[in-house]
Order: sequence, then structure tokens, then C-alpha cells
Amino acid sequence: MMKYLQRIGRSLMLPVAVLPAAAILMGIGYWIDPTGWGAESPVAAFLIKAGSSIIDNIPILFAVGVALGMAKAKDGSAALSGLVAYLVVTTLLSTGSVALLEGVDPEKVDPAFAKIGNAFVGILSGLVAANMYNRFSHVKLPDALAFFSGKRLVPIMTAVTMIVVSAILFFVWPVIYTGLVSFGEGIAKLGAAGAGLYGFFNRLLIPTGLHHALNSVFWFDVAGINDIGNFWSGKGEKGVTGMYQAGFFPVMMFGLPAAGLAMYHTAKTKKKKQVASLMLAAGFAAFFTGVTEPIEFAFMFVAPALYFVHAVLTGISLAIAATFNWTAGFGFSAGFVDFVLSSRLPLANQPYMLLLQGLVFAVIYYFLFRFLITKFNIQTPGREDDADEDVVGDAVTGENKFSAMAATIYEGLGGDANVTSIDNCVTRLRVEVKDMDAVDQKKIKSTGVPGINVVGQHSIQVIVGTNVQFVADEIEKIRK
Repeated sequence: MMKYLQRIGRSLMLPVAVLPAAAILMGIGYWIDPTGWGAESPVAAFLIKAGSSIIDNIPILFAVGVALGMAKAKDGSAALSGLVAYLVVTTLLSTGSVALLEGVDPEKVDPAFAKIGNAFVGILSGLVAANMYNRFSHVKLPDALAFFSGKRLVPIMTAVTMIVVSAILFFVWPVIYTGLVSFGEGIAKLGAAGAGLYGFFNRLLIPTGLHHALNSVFWFDVAGINDIGNFWSGKGEKGVTGMYQAGFFPVMMFGLPAAGLAMYHTAKTKKKKQVASLMLAAGFAAFFTGVTEPIEFAFMFVAPALYFVHAVLTGISLAIAATFNWTAGFGFSAGFVDFVLSSRLPLANQPYMLLLQGLVFAVIYYFLFRFLITKFNIQTPGREDDADEDVVGDAVTGENKFSAMAATIYEGLGGDANVTSIDNCVTRLRVEVKDMDAVDQKKIKSTGVPGINVVGQHSIQVIVGTNVQFVADEIEKIRK
């Protein structure tokens, strides 16, 4: 079950990766006309509407992205089927259709059906479509129906299956929706404390990849919170909408890079050079883009207590920002780019105070991490025992950097004889192997990757960083 949920999280990365496009378009639009909502500038209105076309259709992006990501083969018919599935269920369970089925006035229909076009249903549609692709993409029908065989059969079977799913959701969705709303409202009623709890659990779930499920409740329109969508579209309360995003900026832009500096300063002298290259790249990624996994995975498993402290500090950061109603938002993650783009949005409230908060958190992270590392002799990168000195080698450099990295990593994984499947998300290679004992972690780490995460008997993740796509492409060439 855990493995399946992790695959869903990986699949969500494709549609989530589209959100920065919306952030850039809307951010520039609001920079041009921050108070007129585009009314006083045709150019601003054009950009804002272009960005909202993405934000407002997140459920469709999820349906298509999950269908493609969960299918055994990355085929267009799976993505098309995801769209078909979503269209069927949202049409059959729309307020008008339900009113017709129940024979009542539309105003008397359960309000849950007005929210049927949400991220949860988009993900469900994608899962159904992927399952239909995996089951029917190679089915051969009799000659008279041969035209509809194979991949052409997938969207047909998806549509039929979604009729059944819609019938089930007719009874189940109001219950699910009520539960999600109650959960969201329960956290929301806690105000700043609720934002803090969300930030704490968000970080704790990072190692499993299940933070995406938690994020969908608060960031998207699953339980009516829709913090990202409302913030960027201006539909909300200034100083409140964005509270589940704002507190991440001080941590990702300042706190974690400072933690990386602390790990560099506490590394053994002869290992400082290699730790410096690792932390400099990881710290820059965290500050500029908000991608924090390279730093987090550097100490997540070697120092779980340190990571717990990081989760607590993240929760505190969100609680502080929410308490003072400082808000900023992101389309991808809480990095410098998103901060600049969102700082002039109508619902941004004193966003530059988050920078001041970030400077304070940088000091806290640096001195607290440095104290804990030295006090308890925590073996963060560069502090390994001398016997393990060869665990982390110098990063591969040169023109053929990614091909060399890929070759070494693939060899360390056991090559063709051991690797059964390999895929990637934003920063990680996700690999299935036959025998975990055949994996040479020292060889993999010699490429300079930030970390390795064994998530099951046959599942392993190699944290590469934001260049993971290039390494994955090179590995695919090797496998061919």
C-alpha cells in the first residue's frame, strides 16, 4: 500500500510541475497591475487570465498526469483516458445532473456535488484510467471489432467503468466530502496553531512521499480550503489566505541553507571540500527554487532526531507567519522565484516580513544544528567514521557529468541483472530491484548524490537533485 501511494505521489509531480507556469504568468500580470486585477491593463489581464487557466483546472491536470504516471507505459491513450474519466464523472455528478436524477430543484441538491470537480476526483479519475490501460491496452477483440482493440479500447472501458464509479460516488462522495471538510475546518479553526501542525506533519511525511496527500487537502480544492488557487486568483481574505504557504519561505530560503552551512562547518577538515560542494548546490536549490530534498536527505536518515527538529521548526515558522498574517504564495515551492512573483499579488500581506523572519530562522537553524551535531556527535555528511571514508566520493564533473553519474549509479544498482524498473520525480530516481543486497550504496554515493532512501524490500530511491531528469535519461540510454 505504501509503495502504491508513493507511486501516486510521483505521478502528481508531472501536473504539479505545470504550476510554475501559472505562477510566472499571474505573477508578472499582478506586477504590472497589482490593484486593478488587470482591469486597467489589457496586458496584465491577459497574463492573469492565462495563468488562471492553469490554476482553475488543476483537477484536470491531475486526472491526466496521474493516468500517465500510473500506467505501465507512458502512453498518450492513458492520458486521454484520464481526461475521459474526469469528464464522465463530473458531468454525471454535476448539480444539474443530480437534480435531474433525484427529481428535485437544483438548490436542494447536496452541496458536495457542486464541488465534484476537485483534485481528489481528478486523482481518482487518473487511477481508474491507468488501471484500465494496464488491463486492456493489449486486449485483442474479434475481427469484426478489431478497430477497437488494444489502446483504442482503453478510453471506452474507462468511460464504462466511470459510470459505475459515478454510481458509487453518488452515495459515497457526500460522506467523503463532509469528512474532508470537517478535517480541513478542524485544522482551519485552530488558526495559526493549525497552520503550524500542518507544517510539522508536512515535513514528517517527506521521507515517505505521502506529504502530497496532506498537501492536496490544504493547497487544492479538495476540502474547500484551496490555499494556492485562492491566493493566486485573489479569492480570499488578505492576511489569511496563503497561511498554509507563507511559513515555508523562511525555512526553505534561509533555514535549510543555514543548516547546510552548519553541517559544512562541523565536517572533518579533510572532508570539508566535498561537503562544501554538496551543501552549496543543495543550499542554492533550496533558496532559489524551494527544492529542499537534497539538503533534507543529507541528514534525514543519518540523524532522524535532527530531522524531527527541522519538522518542529517548520511548524513553528508556519505558526508565526500565520499569527502575524504575513502571507506570500507559490506555484511550485517556497523559493526566491515564487516569492518575487507572489509579492505583489492582491492577497500578499507584508510578504517582506517573511524575509526578516527568514534571517532569524537562519540564525536559529545554524546555531541549533551546530550545537546538536557537536553535542551528540551526529554523523552528518563529512563526519563519518574514517573507515567509511569512501562512502561519499567527489562529485563527477566534466562534459559527460550526467552520463558518467548515470553509469556509476546504474552499476551500483546492479545493472540489467538487478534493476526491474526505474523512474524519477522532481529530485529522486525511484528504482525497483530484484535483490537489495546486490545494490552497492557506496558506489552510488561516490557520484556525490545527496542521499539514498531504501523504502522497501525491492524499492530504493536515489536523491540526485533538480538535475535528476538528465541522469534518468542517461540511464534509459544504458538500459536500451
